[in-house]
Amino acid sequence: MSKKIIFFGTPVFAVKCLEKIVEEEFNIVAVVTAPDRPAGRGRQIKTSAVKQFAIAQNLPVLQPTNLKDPEFIEQLNALEPDLMVVVAFRMLPKKVWSIPPLGTFNLHASLLPDYRGAAPINWAIINQEKHSGVTTFFINEEIDTGAILLQEKVEIEEKDTAGSLHDKLAEKGSALICKTIKGIFEECISPQKQETKGTENAAPKLNKENIFIDWDQSLETIEAKIKGLSPYPGARFNWIEDDKTAVIKIFEAEIVKVNHQFEPKQVIIEDKTIRIAHPTGFLNCKILQFPNKKRMSIVDLLNGSTFSKKVEVS
Repeated sequence: MSKKIIFFGTPVFAVKCLEKIVEEEFNIVAVVTAPDRPAGRGRQIKTSAVKQFAIAQNLPVLQPTNLKDPEFIEQLNALEPDLMVVVAFRMLPKKVWSIPPLGTFNLHASLLPDYRGAAPINWAIINQEKHSGVTTFFINEEIDTGAILLQEKVEIEEKDTAGSLHDKLAEKGSALICKTIKGIFEECISPQKQETKGTENAAPKLNKENIFIDWDQSLETIEAKIKGLSPYPGARFNWIEDDKTAVIKIFEAEIVKVNHQFEPKQVIIEDKTIRIAHPTGFLNCKILQFPNKKRMSIVDLLNGSTFSKKVEVS
């Protein structure tokens, strides 16, 4: 009888991995995902991407609100899993990850120990890295610090955004997960302790402060932040027009290096373009989203909106 696996995951990134495990015909006895929640303006109940896929595959789904709930722990024990696999899920308590005899491993979207934390994909782009990767590692008491099983490197191209890198890493990660499962079952992987040098980057959770653009930084740094937060959650900045301030999201822009006479942070709206002046040139905006509006290309935005002659950003 084939060894039993329980899979933990919630977002789209985890679906690609679960899909591959199903494709490889491993024995998944349950899928654990986040509870259904009201979302959006209509507060309609939304189910996770992983749940939708699991139901379509007729896989049993568990949605605990409390991971330490004795009833949930009992359900897991009753399933007698040999191995548990975690992708983009909450931190598991020891009571959970210590259940299977072969351990519980996680897939992380970076080359650990670099970019430990909640948003490795975003920060790799924001920090203008030339490569990233995926790591499988055994879970222990501290987040993202367990023994490394396997790693795979992925190049970051000039045009990559958080969205395109997400897709590359999900593809690469799904194959690495299956390779890791086989390696654990066949006892041919030697877990390696993570060695830190003190030069590693962190990948903290994105918040209202760290997604804002600092216009005093270089155009390259600003553009990298835009790419690293696109398509979600979107880099933010303040749009100041007629003494009124609105928070705008920007999803795409290009750098124009040129000498000019405009004041830094001044917005120039002309010839169907919106450019933001910078000491070394302009940031030419391509896709923006104003409050309570959908994201729009600059051409569409200017076709339906008028702006005052004096606009600046902060």
